[in-house]
Parts: sequence; C-alpha cells; structure tokens
Amino acid sequence: MFIDRVKIKISAGNGGDGVTAMRREKFVPRGGPSGGDGGKGGDVWMEADEGLNTLLHLRYNPEHKAERGRHGEGSNRHGKDGEDVLIKVPVGTQIFDAESEDLLFDFTESGQRFLAAKGGKGGWGNQHFATSTNRAPKYHYTGRPGVEKELQLELKLIADVGLVGFPNAGKSTLISVISAAKPKIADYPFTTLEPNLGVVDLGDYKTFVVADIPGLIEGASDGAGLGDRFLRHVERTKIMLHLVDVSSISGRDSNEDYAIINRELANYNQDLADRPQIVVATKIDALDEPERLENLRELAAKDGKPFLQISAVTNLGTKELVNLIAQKLDEMKREQIDLQPPNADEF
Repeated sequence: MFIDRVKIKISAGNGGDGVTAMRREKFVPRGGPSGGDGGKGGDVWMEADEGLNTLLHLRYNPEHKAERGRHGEGSNRHGKDGEDVLIKVPVGTQIFDAESEDLLFDFTESGQRFLAAKGGKGGWGNQHFATSTNRAPKYHYTGRPGVEKELQLELKLIADVGLVGFPNAGKSTLISVISAAKPKIADYPFTTLEPNLGVVDLGDYKTFVVADIPGLIEGASDGAGLGDRFLRHVERTKIMLHLVDVSSISGRDSNEDYAIINRELANYNQDLADRPQIVVATKIDALDEPERLENLRELAAKDGKPFLQISAVTNLGTKELVNLIAQKLDEMKREQIDLQPPNADEF
C-alpha cells in the first residue's frame, strides 16, 4: 500500500534525576557529598533510507518514544544515558510541525539525518553544590523533560521525469515499456491509484527515474476525481512528459485535453506549468483521424514545446522519446554546472 502522508507523535527521553548521597567509608571521616548525576534522555532521530518508498510503516506505528536517562547513584556514579530512537523514512520525505505547519526538514538524499526531538539533560547530584561553607548539601537537580512533538510527514517522490495526462492516456503502459516497473494496466479510468516509479537504463551505467502520476481530470485542483493530492510527486521533477491520447477511442478532444491538464497544473502550482515539458501524442497505432495528431502538433509548436508521437504498445517512437529525455536532462545538468560560482580555491 502506498502511503504518502502520515502524522506521528515523538517523545524524547526525560533526563534522569541527580541524587543526594554522602560518602560513608571506613577510615574516611567526613566523606562529603557523593551524589552522581542523572543520565541524559535519548534523542529521536530521523534518517532517509533509499530502500523505502512509502510511509506505510509509520501509519501503523504512530508513536515513538526514546528511553529516559537513569537516575544517578551514590559514590559519584553517573546514571546511564537513555537509548536513542531512529525513525527511517523514504528519500523525499518532508517533516512539518503538525501544530505550526512549519517545514522542519526536507530529506533529499539517502543517509541524511535530522534530530527531531532532543532528550532532556540529566540532573546534577549534590556533589556539584559543595562549597567551603556548605560541605554537605542535601539537595540535587531533577532531570529535564525530553522534547515532545507531533509531526506531519509528507512524501514527495524524487524523479527526473514526471508523466502527466488524462486517465488512460497511456502513462502506465509507457513506463512499463521503458523501465522495469510493472504498474496495473487496464482500459478503465483511474486504473492507477498511486504513483509508480521506474528506472530507465540508458547503458554505460546511466539511468534516469520516471514517475507515473495517477490521471488528472478537469477540476482536479478543486478535488475532482483523485484531486491534486498526487501532484506533489511531480514538484521535484526536472521534466514533464505530457501524454495526450490522439485516438478517437476516448471520445475526447485532444487539444482540449492538453489545455485542461496545463490549466490544472497552473492552478496547483504555476511553477509546474512553466517547467520544461515534452508533449507526447500516444496511441498512434489506433489513430483513425490524422487531423487530431496534426492539430496537437501545431498547438505544441505554438507553445514552443518539443513534440513526439509514440505507440507504447508497438514500441513506435519510444526509443526516440527516451533519447530526447536523456538529451534534455544532460543539457539541464550542463546549464546547472555553468551557473555554479567558481571555487575560490582554484584561483
């Protein structure tokens, strides 16, 4: 089950109390205070793990509490520190404070760690309070409480390419053809109910990641159909593949479909509508009205967007599409390198 939103409660461990104790040993008169300090409470850490791709494991385990620090003991013995708790999340997870809704951390790379809640400090034993005028203090500090928080976790898949389009535009079929992903494919709307990731192998150890986003419809930004809940998964993509069914099987107008999807993207986030986009005419093998294809080609040219026609079922044009995507990604990578400021150490 794909879960991309979950709320959890975390509690760091309380610090252990210090202790009031006096040293009592044979041949040691007036031994003085010997109360040890309490141990520190355990912290709650979060770490990005590339082996995870859903927040499902946290849906059924919403509370996480670190161990408290042990109390100090006599003979200046320090209490044991509490054990930390480590919560693993998928790469792409964002951590929000559930109350203030402030973004606390954004995991963009595997292995990143975030201190979500700090354990309380241990209290001082009475050994710390001895002075020349008070050689036998009979008081100590209690441990500090650990931090408690309620967190909202939201997952945004990290992919190079995002597939968008109406239901049954051919997104799932395409990702199954160009990658090893095996999404459910059927001839009814909303077959895809959750995002799918596929890795496209270009050879020579070069790859890129494609995200298949469940189909949008008109009014999705206002909650129609599956709504816009999955659009967050294309916010991190570099390129959008806009798939448009040009066959007459759907009974819809191709140009109108194209305009509706772009409008929904803009309503959700204007940056998505402005992102580099490749328009892909799909189901060419079932094309029975050539003017539908030419009309869409003219519209894409008018908007200054690259245009390709494919049939994922017969593999027509899929290799050219993969090569174009790889070329665009390489160009964007070079542009990003050119924009980086020079390293001062090189001069």
